[in-house]
Parts: sequence; structure tokens; C-alpha cells
Amino acid sequence: MYHQLAKDGEAVRLVGVVDSDFGRADVIAKEFGSQPFGSIEQLIATHGEIQAASVAVPTVHHLAAARALMNAGVDVLVEKPLATSLAEADELIALAKSSGRIGQTGHLERFNPAVRATVPLITNPMFFEVHRLSVFTPRSLDVDVVLDLMIHDLDTVMSFVNSPVKEIRAAGLPILSDKVDIANARIEFESGCVANFTASRVSTERVRKLRFFQPHQYISIDYGRQDVLVFTVGSNQGVPSVNPEIKVFKPPVASEEPLRAEIRSFLHAVRTREKPVVPFEDGRRALAVALEVNAGIKEHTSKLKLS
Repeated sequence: MYHQLAKDGEAVRLVGVVDSDFGRADVIAKEFGSQPFGSIEQLIATHGEIQAASVAVPTVHHLAAARALMNAGVDVLVEKPLATSLAEADELIALAKSSGRIGQTGHLERFNPAVRATVPLITNPMFFEVHRLSVFTPRSLDVDVVLDLMIHDLDTVMSFVNSPVKEIRAAGLPILSDKVDIANARIEFESGCVANFTASRVSTERVRKLRFFQPHQYISIDYGRQDVLVFTVGSNQGVPSVNPEIKVFKPPVASEEPLRAEIRSFLHAVRTREKPVVPFEDGRRALAVALEVNAGIKEHTSKLKLS
């Protein structure tokens, strides 16, 4: 995407691709007219002018890769989940502060045009129903479905609700891997809002939808179609009606590939030194809830004597 942005006139240059498998780095670098490196240290030694980097390695290596880059004065965009533990997430936050670096978490759906179009419509959301279903793929099997898929929606909903979590109940099962592949969570917030999340990576179809209710309004988001539908219930001067008027509205959505929007936003933060849209703190918040969901799944599984 950096290469494409450069082609489109953005003031950015892809100087290198780093991979511990140098052969793989070489293939990717050649595809995008860049230079391959076998380590971050090699990249920094060759390109001391580098200002920003995306960290898209397995989650277990996020901290080490981001640490090396930030200590070298490089701003970082770290893919979700931010880290494997809250201790690692806290270290990343502390590193960003002590080094004066921009640290953004790669929660892609925040940059989905449908999500962006919904933010101005939020008043007091009280109930969410969220489904994220995908067909099985060997990608991202280093983490379970909660940290792989559900965490997207946990982050989005928490950004909408803006209230502490009160209670979490969850269940899940491994199906095709040795980690949980399908999960359901019910989260109650201090505000009284309740959210139901279902995530699966063993589905026969691909579904990415978020629906929520707030006073006199129902809003439906289709992440994939980048589409928002708003149903508003009217009444006669505040008096409930047997047949209330229902107005349907589709807010304008400025279509853009979420990854492109995310990286453009990251580069803007790098240039202006403004706080990123999804700072490390938000990544930690989503990770904390995801880990609680996993703890709930483990407890539920233990009660059922399934493990």
C-alpha cells in the first residue's frame, strides 16, 4: 500500500521490506521496486532516514520489532492484536512515550468508510449484535479467533459505547485448529449497553455485519459492502403510536479501501505529530477485553468438562 500511495502522488517512499526469511523479503521487494533486508538492524543501518514502518509480523514478535524501530527513532503502525499480553502492550505504550514516537494500532475497521459514516449518528447505543464469519484459512493461526477476528469488533463497539466493561460471558470451541475457531461473547457495559459478538473462521460464508439499537433508532453496518442503513422511529408529538412512522436513511459513505485510509491516517500523524486515530492505548483496551473473553471461554469449557 505504501508503494501504491507513492504511485498516487503521496509524499512517501517504500525503502525496504524486512523478513527473517530473506528469500521471501527479496520476492516482495522486487514486486514493489524496493530493497530486501533480513533484519530491522540491517534496514536501519542502510536507511537511517527511515521515519515510519508497519509491523506486520506474528503477534509474538510485535514487541521486539516495534522496540527496535522506536529505539531507532521510527514511528510504528503495529498490526492487531497489539501484543500477546497486557504487560507487552504496556511496554509498547511506555516505549512510545519515552522515545517520543507515534504508535498506532492496526485496527482496520476504524477506517472502514461505513464505520466512519456511523460515528456522527451515535447517541446512546444500548444493544449490539455483531457477526464476523470467515472461511477457514491457515493465515493467523498463531492466535485464536478472538484475537484474530473478534478483536476488530470489540475495538469498534468500545469506540462507539465509550463505557467501561461491567461483565463478560463467553463460549468457544476449537474446530479445525488447536485454538478456538468459533466464539461467542456477551458483554455488558457500565452504561447498561449489551453487546453480543459471534466470530468464526470455520464458516461456509463470509459475513461482516454490525447492528445496534439506540433510542428510536436502529443502525445496520455492512463492513464488506461499506454500507450503512438507518431506521428511525417517529411518533406523534412524543406519544407512542400503534403504527409509528419509520424513516429509512442511508448516510453518504465516502468509499475508500480501509487499509489505504489507515496508512494515510498513520502518515498524517507521523508528519503532524498529532495523536493517531487508534493509539496504542486503544489497542491495549481491545486486547484487555479480548483476553477476558478468552478467559471466559476457558472457564465455560472447564465447567462443561470439554478439555
